[in-house]
Amino acid sequence: MAREALRDKSVAVIGGGPAGLMAAEVAARAGASVTVYDRMPSLGRKFLLAGRGGLNLTHAEAREAFLARYGAARPRLEAALEAFGPEALRQWCEELGQPTFIGTSGRVFPVAMKTSPLLRAWLRRLAQQGLQVKLKHTFQGWSADGRAIVAGPEGTQTLDADAVVLALGGASWPHLGADGAWVAPFEAKGIHAVPLAPANCGVTLAWSEIFASRNAGAPLKRIAIRIAEHQARGEAIVTRTGLEGGAIYAIASHVRMALAHAGIAAIEIDLRPDETNSSLAARLATPRGKRTLKEHLRRQLHLSPVAVALLQEVAHRDGVNLGALSPDALASLIKALPLQVTGMAGMARAISTAGGVAFDEIDDAFMLKKLPGVFVAGEMLDWEAPTGGYLLQACFATGFAAGQGVLRWLSRD
Repeated sequence: MAREALRDKSVAVIGGGPAGLMAAEVAARAGASVTVYDRMPSLGRKFLLAGRGGLNLTHAEAREAFLARYGAARPRLEAALEAFGPEALRQWCEELGQPTFIGTSGRVFPVAMKTSPLLRAWLRRLAQQGLQVKLKHTFQGWSADGRAIVAGPEGTQTLDADAVVLALGGASWPHLGADGAWVAPFEAKGIHAVPLAPANCGVTLAWSEIFASRNAGAPLKRIAIRIAEHQARGEAIVTRTGLEGGAIYAIASHVRMALAHAGIAAIEIDLRPDETNSSLAARLATPRGKRTLKEHLRRQLHLSPVAVALLQEVAHRDGVNLGALSPDALASLIKALPLQVTGMAGMARAISTAGGVAFDEIDDAFMLKKLPGVFVAGEMLDWEAPTGGYLLQACFATGFAAGQGVLRWLSRD
């Protein structure tokens, strides 16, 4: 359909995060009249939070390894990730005057390292494309004739649009806009949503009061964490109620599944993943003289104070005298320190959300089978991925795919 013909077509996008704005851009660039509705006073609230410590947009690793990060959802996301993948996202940033670079870990960041310059440039371009924005409007569900309903400052409104894109997010950081309230109207329409659960989040453990009060906020650096056959390396932060950080987030989905199955999840922390048991035991066998065990561990193995404290915490829990252990036994404990996870940290602080609209409910164009002309994108779909750029990449990619689906729908005549 020609651009001029699309000017008579209207598209409503509900949700002003990366997925929604990308879908809006695809439709607006093609000539459609697009309005974005968002429940917050400004767009991209959670997107701005994502850049608080440096905006990790995507990842530059090899294609196969990259796609594998999406686990069971890969078959349903692969086409979208191929159509708008890491290189396309980097080119898109370049066109907005926000060049990117690849960090030493393969993660991709804008040179500015912040979300705000990118978001401002994006919103300027969208305004130039004729995008209309209506803030403080909340999705309420559908009317009897299948039209989307939003509630705003001027009351409830039934949208008369030729196509609708829903990019309502998951339920993490709800004060930034996505609270999962869309699940109820979806279920009322008979559209199945897998229950929402926290993803890329911390875990809870039963610390002693002494350990928690003395070590909360301390980082465990250069460690490895295992659960069954799954392992992640990186860093974890001790909290008063457990652990959080990149290494924990990477195994969070496996921890969540273990908790659902057994009510508890056994993990192991390797405090020295680059060394063997035998090399550690050899250094531990060095006479310590008048040094305390704590001093010996710090001098011989360069264990941090929090790592030593964690060893002592586990030993006290299990009634083990660390000083009485042989070098081999102590080395084995350092390489596989057992912890029992009791739960996942709350949804409010989770980086992302697992669960969402089941893929069986949408077609290859990301359109709801039960509501023709209504498309779904972003984190409200049933997929999850680890941190490292994979989350934002899939939000952009599914938004792009939904936008392309809208154009095909509008052109069906």
